[in-house]
Amino acid sequence: MKQKTLKTKEYSFTVVYEPLKEGGYKITVPLLSGLISFGRTFEEAREMVRDAIRCHIESLLKDKEKVPKENGLVQEKITLSIS
Repeated sequence: MKQKTLKTKEYSFTVVYEPLKEGGYKITVPLLSGLISFGRTFEEAREMVRDAIRCHIESLLKDKEKVPKENGLVQEKITLSIS
Protein backbone atom coordinates (compact mmCIF):
# COMPACT_ATOMS: atom_id res chain seq x y z
CA MET A 1 0.00 0.00 0.00
CA LYS A 2 1.40 3.39 -1.01
CA GLN A 3 1.84 5.90 1.80
CA LYS A 4 0.43 9.37 1.40
CA THR A 5 2.99 12.15 1.85
CA LEU A 6 1.82 15.32 3.54
CA LYS A 7 3.03 18.56 1.99
CA THR A 8 4.32 21.17 4.37
CA LYS A 9 4.91 24.83 3.67
CA GLU A 10 6.79 27.33 5.78
CA TYR A 11 5.32 30.76 6.49
CA SER A 12 7.04 33.78 8.06
CA PHE A 13 5.41 36.77 9.72
CA THR A 14 6.66 39.83 11.55
CA VAL A 15 5.28 39.99 15.07
CA VAL A 16 5.30 42.94 17.47
CA TYR A 17 5.77 42.33 21.20
CA GLU A 18 4.43 45.16 23.35
CA PRO A 19 5.35 45.00 27.05
CA LEU A 20 2.33 45.74 29.25
CA LYS A 21 2.70 47.92 32.35
CA GLU A 22 0.83 45.32 34.44
CA GLY A 23 3.25 42.68 33.21
CA GLY A 24 3.33 40.33 30.28
CA TYR A 25 3.15 41.08 26.57
CA LYS A 26 0.56 41.91 23.96
CA ILE A 27 1.52 40.54 20.54
CA THR A 28 0.19 41.66 17.17
CA VAL A 29 0.88 40.45 13.65
CA PRO A 30 0.61 43.47 11.30
CA LEU A 31 -0.04 41.38 8.18
CA LEU A 32 -2.83 39.40 9.87
CA SER A 33 -5.22 42.17 10.81
CA GLY A 34 -7.04 41.53 14.07
CA LEU A 35 -4.70 38.77 15.24
CA ILE A 36 -3.76 39.64 18.82
CA SER A 37 -2.32 37.38 21.50
CA PHE A 38 -1.00 37.74 25.04
CA GLY A 39 1.58 36.04 27.23
CA ARG A 40 2.81 36.41 30.80
CA THR A 41 6.44 35.93 29.79
CA PHE A 42 8.27 36.55 26.51
CA GLU A 43 8.57 32.80 25.96
CA GLU A 44 4.87 32.23 26.63
CA ALA A 45 3.99 35.17 24.38
CA ARG A 46 6.05 33.67 21.54
CA GLU A 47 4.36 30.29 22.00
CA MET A 48 0.88 31.84 22.14
CA VAL A 49 1.36 33.93 18.98
CA ARG A 50 2.81 30.96 17.07
CA ASP A 51 -0.30 28.96 17.98
CA ALA A 52 -2.61 31.86 17.03
CA ILE A 53 -0.86 32.26 13.66
CA ARG A 54 -1.04 28.50 13.01
CA CYS A 55 -4.79 28.45 13.73
CA HIS A 56 -5.37 31.51 11.54
CA ILE A 57 -3.42 30.06 8.61
CA GLU A 58 -5.12 26.66 8.92
CA SER A 59 -8.49 28.42 8.85
CA LEU A 60 -7.54 30.38 5.71
CA LEU A 61 -6.36 27.21 3.98
CA LYS A 62 -9.49 25.29 5.00
CA ASP A 63 -11.63 28.07 3.50
CA LYS A 64 -9.44 28.06 0.36
CA GLU A 65 -8.39 31.67 0.97
CA LYS A 66 -4.98 33.12 0.18
CA VAL A 67 -2.38 33.31 2.92
CA PRO A 68 -0.92 36.83 2.88
CA LYS A 69 2.81 37.21 2.18
CA GLU A 70 5.17 39.86 3.43
CA ASN A 71 6.46 41.27 0.18
CA GLY A 72 8.59 44.35 0.54
CA LEU A 73 7.76 45.00 4.18
CA VAL A 74 9.77 47.93 5.46
CA GLN A 75 10.10 48.37 9.19
CA GLU A 76 11.68 51.43 10.77
CA LYS A 77 11.93 52.97 14.21
CA ILE A 78 11.46 56.74 14.12
CA THR A 79 12.64 59.09 16.87
CA LEU A 80 11.13 62.57 17.17
CA SER A 81 12.08 65.62 19.24
CA ILE A 82 9.14 67.81 20.18
CA SER A 83 9.41 71.02 22.18
